[in-house]
Amino acid sequence: MLLFTRRLELKGEQLQRIKEYCLSGKPIVAVRTASHGIQSWLAFDHEVLGGNYQGHYGSDLPTKVRIAANAREHPILKGVNPFVSHASLYKNHGHARDLNILLTGNNTIETEPIAWTRKYKNGRLFYTSLGHPDDFEQESFRRLVANGLFWTSGREVPVPRNR
Repeated sequence: MLLFTRRLELKGEQLQRIKEYCLSGKPIVAVRTASHGIQSWLAFDHEVLGGNYQGHYGSDLPTKVRIAANAREHPILKGVNPFVSHASLYKNHGHARDLNILLTGNNTIETEPIAWTRKYKNGRLFYTSLGHPDDFEQESFRRLVANGLFWTSGREVPVPRNR
């Protein structure tokens, strides 16, 4: 499942289908606002993603995207290089302790985790708080999401072609 939602009010069967999928241990890739994208299941962020979205810092500060210590060799980071995002940095302190943090973001005020993996119900999960429209202009961001899709589904992450 690729989840990139924003403030949906899902109920009944729609919400139940998403919950059942998450509980099944199947792969999940969640992008940016997915952390608070289902207003009728705000616990999704903490329970499934392992995050703790608490709003965001001002949008006037660019975020320097950096590879986390000891994460460089993770398959999701193949072909991903540090870059600057113009998205506001999400506040995410108090996240689950079992996250494997891949990227951090710094806006000159704070540093927060902005991409991680986690096992949930024995399934692979990848989340990133990146995903602002401008991020899609960055080759490293597009590569990150593509790699996340390969990795969560248990497929080998391809080596990026040189352009």
